[in-house]
Amino acid sequence: MKIAEAKIDVIEFDVPRVSVNDARGGMGGRLTAGVLRLITDTGIEGNAHIGDRGGGGATTIRAFQSAFEGRLIGTKIADREALWHQLNPMSGHGASTSLHALWSHIDVAMWDAAGKAADMPVHEMLGTARRTTEVYATYPPRNSAVEGYVAEAAELVEQGFTAYKIHPGAMPADRVIQMVRAVRQEVGDEMRLMLDPNNGYNLRDALKIGRALDETNFHWFEDPVPWGDWRAIRTLSEELDTPLNMSDAGEFLFHEAARALEQGWPPTIRGTTRKIGITGLKKQCGMAEGFNVNCEVGTAGNSLMNAANLNVIMSVLNCDFYEYWSPLEAQQFGLEEEILVNSDGVLTAPTAPGLGFEIDEDFVMHHRISTIDL
Repeated sequence: MKIAEAKIDVIEFDVPRVSVNDARGGMGGRLTAGVLRLITDTGIEGNAHIGDRGGGGATTIRAFQSAFEGRLIGTKIADREALWHQLNPMSGHGASTSLHALWSHIDVAMWDAAGKAADMPVHEMLGTARRTTEVYATYPPRNSAVEGYVAEAAELVEQGFTAYKIHPGAMPADRVIQMVRAVRQEVGDEMRLMLDPNNGYNLRDALKIGRALDETNFHWFEDPVPWGDWRAIRTLSEELDTPLNMSDAGEFLFHEAARALEQGWPPTIRGTTRKIGITGLKKQCGMAEGFNVNCEVGTAGNSLMNAANLNVIMSVLNCDFYEYWSPLEAQQFGLEEEILVNSDGVLTAPTAPGLGFEIDEDFVMHHRISTIDL
């Protein structure tokens, strides 16, 4: 089964604008995204979404076209592993991060096509380990006051969530310490809490805040300092009881995860299909398992890439949560049925073939502005 036709339907649509307390200023508004279609010589179509809530979809689509136009036709759907091993030779000097992120969409669409051809969900092709997963709820850093985070936490408890990851944005360190204490007091001892400042602290502030997380029994401290600040990462790993969880930084790819596991810090790692595809994320989770370490899976930015995340999570046991972003209408688009927690507050494994979710073709037709042949 080979790729006979490859194209991207470029779509534009509006999503709710969310103000955020960091350098971005806001997320949402008018977005450009893409629906990647890999159509095989047997008529089976594999799909992936390109673009996310943060914008930049048009730039990503142009880069994707530049990197892969004319290279996909005739490729066997089964050759996913071969393509993985071509990435570094293709990258050249300094281009590995961007090429991996572009290629990840191809990998996801190829897995989708393979699952549809086999009449199996992707997680069954990977080897299903479970049929449900817990989630943690999270929002962008939309609050600048302690009271805003306390209200956000109370809202999530009311909705039935049992885990909450806080994005403090640009909130000063002393106020972050006040906030994590206030949130813990609001939700009690049962809710699992995480803090993710998106690599925003220096070592001094990270240590102060980390000790407050120890005091308030946080589940993990995610990306406290820039990835690559090895002295800070090692110091925090050794000094704090709350485990570090790293990294969502774009440059943290498979081989960077291997080096982190080899040296023993940070204590837990992160991965996502948006950076290394299904092929790479399954490898990374398996590699972490060999060290008895969790590989927590971060958002992939849009509905179909998150469906890819979900399938990988169902094939491993060393990931505690699916990252469940809100507001949902700013995170999800273009599917007949979206990824939603059930009445028990968990996500269940997809049962339909491939990624397990169908493209909303009416949505695509209504919002399509062009089609790019690859």
